[in-house]
Amino acid sequence: MPATLMIPYAQPSFFGAEEAYLVEAFRSTWISGGAFVDRFEEDFRRYCGTRYAVTASNGTTALHMAYLALGIKHGDEVIVPGFGFLAAANIALHVGARAVCAEVDPDTWCMTAREIEPCISPRTRLIVPVHTYGNVCDMDPILSLARHYRIAVVEDAAEAFPSRYRGRLAGTMGALGTYSFQATKTITTGEGGMVVTEDSRLHDTMSLYRNHGMRTRRYWHEVAGHNFRMTNLQAAIGCAQLEHVERIVSERKRVQALYADRFLNADGITPQRVSPDVDATLWSCAVTLDPLAFPQGRDAVISQLAEAGIETRPGFYAASLIGIYEAPPQPICAAISRQVISLPTYPSLSDDHVALVCDRITSLRK
Repeated sequence: MPATLMIPYAQPSFFGAEEAYLVEAFRSTWISGGAFVDRFEEDFRRYCGTRYAVTASNGTTALHMAYLALGIKHGDEVIVPGFGFLAAANIALHVGARAVCAEVDPDTWCMTAREIEPCISPRTRLIVPVHTYGNVCDMDPILSLARHYRIAVVEDAAEAFPSRYRGRLAGTMGALGTYSFQATKTITTGEGGMVVTEDSRLHDTMSLYRNHGMRTRRYWHEVAGHNFRMTNLQAAIGCAQLEHVERIVSERKRVQALYADRFLNADGITPQRVSPDVDATLWSCAVTLDPLAFPQGRDAVISQLAEAGIETRPGFYAASLIGIYEAPPQPICAAISRQVISLPTYPSLSDDHVALVCDRITSLRK
């Protein structure tokens, strides 16, 4: 019988203004669109240092807007990593494109230019680096490769706000960058997303698709659009969260530093490698478990931790293991997906609870 949950996998942190802004939005009667949506876009744009930011109903619809703005269509190919959350692959299928899955680096678990290039064909229209767990892909070689082949880049930074690569914010290096504000993310609106860009044409096209394909003429549809809008209530929470982003980041980095220290040179336990070029704010601190040290297997370890009141999650399934993506065998992605365990990571997680998680995992080694 599982123990009472003591340490959840994730827990949002609120700092007071969330409730006040939410009440303000509620009392304004503007609970769908409204002033907080405009404010959140402006505040986020300013934080990222981009010309434009467009809110979305979630991180997946943010990707969908980006693909539509770039005109990704049936017959096109979109290169995505074979390990990571597969929203980028799913949206490729939704717009009629083919998701081409690349291997990832075995240590950073992120897609690299070396693995992307063999996947490029005359039909490749888009490369989507996914910054998995808040780590950031080695972007300069990827961007150089994309320029050489004249292929657009959309960064999926859903898990990586506000990580940086060589001083640049994740999501601000490609033509478009997408973010998620789902409940477990670094800042949250419950659900919600954002796209940033420097390109006015892409901004205007995303805004059009987001609002049923209508511009100023009500009920006149210029394109077959969607309702991808964020509500004023969600945006109110987002504005409050963004005001405290540095505090949130500081506490998350405290947690990830504690995990890194406890697992340094730990037998059979290997944290995700973060390059010196990356200043990571990890969405989730994750490690791989060596099957020789944990012969019971990763899934059994998750169950054993749950019995001790500690909630964890498995790694993402490799695309090559899921039939809908028609991906060829990718041994690195498959091995990572079997071995990764994602640990509790949130700002209010205490030092003692981090130590308890680490002690419990190490006690399960055989």
